[in-house]
Amino acid sequence: MTAFEPQSIRSYSQEDVQQILHLAIARQANDKNTEFSYEQILEIAAELEISPDSLKLAERDWLVQQGQVQQRKAFDAYRVRRFQKRLGNYAIFNGFFILSNLLTGGGISWSLYILLFCGLPVGLDVWNTFQIKGEEYEIAFQKWSRNHQIKKTISTVLNKWFKALQV
Repeated sequence: MTAFEPQSIRSYSQEDVQQILHLAIARQANDKNTEFSYEQILEIAAELEISPDSLKLAERDWLVQQGQVQQRKAFDAYRVRRFQKRLGNYAIFNGFFILSNLLTGGGISWSLYILLFCGLPVGLDVWNTFQIKGEEYEIAFQKWSRNHQIKKTISTVLNKWFKALQV
């Protein structure tokens, strides 16, 4: 399709329309640095002949997706914090052995073996921490998510129980 075709001849697939509108809305938001109110979204939907019920369902699905995105960000931050803690432990542990080797022998001899031997798990931890795709990541995320939900549920139950005891 060329830019010179009359407007009546142009036709687009649903996916093309979504992409064009997405780009137009993003460009308008960047130009004006504004946000859209729910009423504006309703008006846009009405012009596109999208029912309010469909819009509400889409908004609910979007909120669920945003919650999942936030959970994944929290999981990734948890993994980075856990890695930083392990890296700090590794540095302290090996720093102690290197310092003791320097003080007792005047050089780095046997502590180098400990440094290399302990460096292997740290290297594997780097790989596992910063690999954010694949089946292993999904399994780790699901496990973390379940544990997180269990902790949240237990906390809620205990809070309700303590409030009931205080009354």
